[in-house]
Amino acid sequence: MTKPRLWITRRLSDATLERAARDYDVVINHDDQPGTAEQLIAGSADFDAIIPCHSEHFSADVVAQFANRLKIVANHSVGVDHCNLPALKGRGIAVTNTPDVLSDATAELAMLLMLGAARHAVAGDKIVRTGAWDSWSPAFMVGKQVTGARIGIIGMGRVGRAFATKARGFGMEIHYYNRSELPADQAQGAVYHDNVESLLGVADFLSLHCPATPETTDLMNTEQLALLPLGAVIVNTARGALVDEDALIIAIKTGHVAAAGLDCFKTEPGGNPAFAAYENIFMLPHIGSATRQTRDAMGFRALDNLDAFFAGKTPRDLL
Repeated sequence: MTKPRLWITRRLSDATLERAARDYDVVINHDDQPGTAEQLIAGSADFDAIIPCHSEHFSADVVAQFANRLKIVANHSVGVDHCNLPALKGRGIAVTNTPDVLSDATAELAMLLMLGAARHAVAGDKIVRTGAWDSWSPAFMVGKQVTGARIGIIGMGRVGRAFATKARGFGMEIHYYNRSELPADQAQGAVYHDNVESLLGVADFLSLHCPATPETTDLMNTEQLALLPLGAVIVNTARGALVDEDALIIAIKTGHVAAAGLDCFKTEPGGNPAFAAYENIFMLPHIGSATRQTRDAMGFRALDNLDAFFAGKTPRDLL
């Protein structure tokens, strides 16, 4: 029986590529550059399935030019804001993602960013690395303590709940906003807020874990940032679209926001060059899920969805 033809747009984990080559007629982008609109359009005529990352953009305009061969887009990501879902559905193309498997890795990185931002990781590393550490005093590099502080979490899905579990290890008082209140066994004592504004008022630390949608674009804007307690710390490991970056810089300049830990930006790759002037903004290049274990699990989850689809079953993560 002829194997379905599969295009993998980026360099995925070795284990994923080995399994894909075993089960599919696979073409792999070993150059590891994002697929362009032109390549996606051409690929729709050449492949039965595509495994893309969030670096490939399935806009309505691109999807409208697709040929009829492509049957499924099995994303190697949880977020699907790079996919115009109505357009893909309108063409009869199934779309899946990879939830669950990257929750802990992303939550770990959020914790790293929170601690690093709160305790002057950027400035401290620079001082030691450049040989500028030549004195000490009790007033030297005093930061914000995480243990026992109030943490506000926006979005208590899988990643938000994994982060909350880790925050409990620091004895943090957990507050959250979600579209709906969690059952008690999932909330585990976290305090529910039925609106973002109420949550912001108590968030000494704030961690963003909600998807990027038209409703959440610039969720953290000038007005919302002003609601945070003086000296709050913001962490974003979700999507860059959630934060009005100009407003964040102003809040950092005035000291209303003491520090920020960011793994995602409006412009990716590249980030925001203006952030580099502020040592109290701790930045990483969108690597929340970048562990070997998680990369294997993400690749295998995408392939599980393909296997189910081509076996005539409903993929586990069909959107």
